[in-house]
Amino acid sequence: MKTPLQRIRIGALSLMFVFLSSIAGYHYLGQYDWLEATWMVVITISTVGFSENSHAPGSIQILTMVVILLGVTSSVYTFGGFIQLLLEGEVERAFGRRKMTREIEKLESHVIICGFGRMGNDLVRQLQHRGIPFIVVDLDPEKIRQAQGADILAIAGDATSEEILQSANLAGARALVTALPSDAENVFITLTARNLRPELQIIAKSEHESSCRKLRQAGADKIVMPHRVGAQQMERMISRPTTADLVELFAEASHLEMELDEFLVSDRSPLVGSTIADSKIKEKFNLLVVGIKNQNGDFRFNPTPTDKIDLEDTLLVIGNVSDINRMKQAQRV
Repeated sequence: MKTPLQRIRIGALSLMFVFLSSIAGYHYLGQYDWLEATWMVVITISTVGFSENSHAPGSIQILTMVVILLGVTSSVYTFGGFIQLLLEGEVERAFGRRKMTREIEKLESHVIICGFGRMGNDLVRQLQHRGIPFIVVDLDPEKIRQAQGADILAIAGDATSEEILQSANLAGARALVTALPSDAENVFITLTARNLRPELQIIAKSEHESSCRKLRQAGADKIVMPHRVGAQQMERMISRPTTADLVELFAEASHLEMELDEFLVSDRSPLVGSTIADSKIKEKFNLLVVGIKNQNGDFRFNPTPTDKIDLEDTLLVIGNVSDINRMKQAQRV
């Protein structure tokens, strides 16, 4: 079953072939000059005719009948493609794709989500809550229609393809998440993305322990195993129920009061070189600093008031969402 665009393309090529070959036929068989030959083809295919010339040689009459049959057939086939295009909304979708392409090109520091399954859906809701831009890539057209119906930027295609990843503006992305059901596909996507963007943060889903090593070798920065995460949460619910409630509280995107967040201390921040006590984060913003991670990846949990805040440190704080936002604006980090 040909798509409308395929029908238009085939019909247009066929009509062009009939048009050019017919001009050549009138020129060489009927001794018409090129202008007269073109004139004959136009009035014949358009069925205008103007006047009948029954005294033409038999070869010209046969040629004219062939031109009428092939020319009208190609024209009707092409015109039918246009009608199908309009009826199926292809024109509107084409404009929609062009608009989506422009929006994707404008994205900066976005997340590319490969796979719009259950994990992909949940991740989309979390990123929407955080206000982090993202784009979804999935091979299933139905899932793409579902995403686009919810005003989500989405591309239908195989995420293992370099072209598809490039079309998702991989060059401007801050991270890529591959959450497909197949570990093999996740490994291949990781390898492809790492080759295209060596510095890109890549987070991969894995269903099997044996795939973790392959994902690491392919270039994944972080690996998430859903069954292991679920088991750990269940264990906390059994042995440390209050701790489990706290973890769930901070993990739930719909909770708008308390938040566990982080700040990267840039060279513009007045926090550089100060101690926890001197920063007065607790007094000014009512936030509790629970940890500091330096640029080497070393953590200091429950830092003391005399612990120093250095450039490129990441501060982990707990507090009210509005207080966290106030600190972000004040510190410009």
